[in-house]
Amino acid sequence: MEGGQQMKDALQRCIDARKEELHSLSRDIWSRPELALNETYAHDRLVRFFSEDPTWTVETHYKLPTAFRASWGGGGEGEQGLNVAFLCEYDALPGIGHACGHNLIAEVGAAAAVGLKAALENQTDLPVTVKITVLGTPAEEDVGGKIDLIQAGAFADVDLVFMAHPAQQDASFLPTVALDGVTVKYHGKASHASAYPWEGVNALDAAVLAYNNLSALRQQLKPEWRLHGIIKHGGVKPNIIPAYTELEFYMRTPLVQDLCELKAKAEACFRAAAVATGCRVEIIYPGPAYYNILPNATLANLYENNGKALGIQFPEQPASFSGSTDFGNVSFVVPGIHPFFYICTDALNHTEEYTEAAGAEKAQLFTLRTAKALAMTAVDAVCCPALLRQVREDFRLAKLKQEN
Repeated sequence: MEGGQQMKDALQRCIDARKEELHSLSRDIWSRPELALNETYAHDRLVRFFSEDPTWTVETHYKLPTAFRASWGGGGEGEQGLNVAFLCEYDALPGIGHACGHNLIAEVGAAAAVGLKAALENQTDLPVTVKITVLGTPAEEDVGGKIDLIQAGAFADVDLVFMAHPAQQDASFLPTVALDGVTVKYHGKASHASAYPWEGVNALDAAVLAYNNLSALRQQLKPEWRLHGIIKHGGVKPNIIPAYTELEFYMRTPLVQDLCELKAKAEACFRAAAVATGCRVEIIYPGPAYYNILPNATLANLYENNGKALGIQFPEQPASFSGSTDFGNVSFVVPGIHPFFYICTDALNHTEEYTEAAGAEKAQLFTLRTAKALAMTAVDAVCCPALLRQVREDFRLAKLKQEN
């Protein structure tokens, strides 16, 4: 439809006009880091941001204690429309705060949503009635809040989904990997380690053997597979043979269906250590697996075109990328895009240096530019039914390819 560029201009003006407010939102979340499922301040701060505009309908504690939903627009009851969602993350990391920049993810989601609203609110000739939804999605760094929200039906009426993640470069798509976490507990028998060690069953020996078994296994793993972990509990005192030890490991593969093979290999290592030491072993998967992100070429191309118009440069993408996100699970349910964006630092995610960069004022230009590109991409999909059909076809084909 005509007027697409005017809509894009309008959303850029809106985001620019609210840049101080958006920076304050991000900085407040950055200054009060909260761990997964405990993001009460971030939840309340984002709820307040949207509640200040009465045209947004805001639902607090939406399906999860620290999730929320804000919505605008939409047609009457029973009217077929298009629901465009923007996701906000806001959980931090233990000890180092917002070292993955989730405060900026929250800012991008909020900025893109209010920008798209500004572009749409005076339009009367859109090809489809549009609803904008903002979902606050907690606990990405731990239990996968988006997976819980999927299971609770939060994405059931969503047609398109957008979010963006800070990184070391701008990219419309990076091939994230599937991930599953496992907790392994060894139960032995305590005894005096010097006086009568033969009476004990050493659970620490089992943990060390398991760790070494996995280290040896890595030699035979495919290059893109990852297996890494820690010993969380190794005993209580040197003169007591440990009766209990605990390990936590992450397993990653490029495709979610490959996780089964890697898990089987790892479980064999865990069980072998139990047999060798006479310990009893528990192998526990505390949460669902994170899926790899399905690509959507149409949305990626639209995002790149809009980003380039704003001055974003897209260097050659790496052949592989070993990060994981619960957005991958969302991408199997709803067509969407999860680009990455540079924030004016060479620091790596999950470091103290990246925490500093995520709170720095110089990150704002790049953060709000990304929000504009996301909202502009949504405008393209909203205004052109042919593009929207192609987005949905890309989604269908990507799922089909994954299943085969």
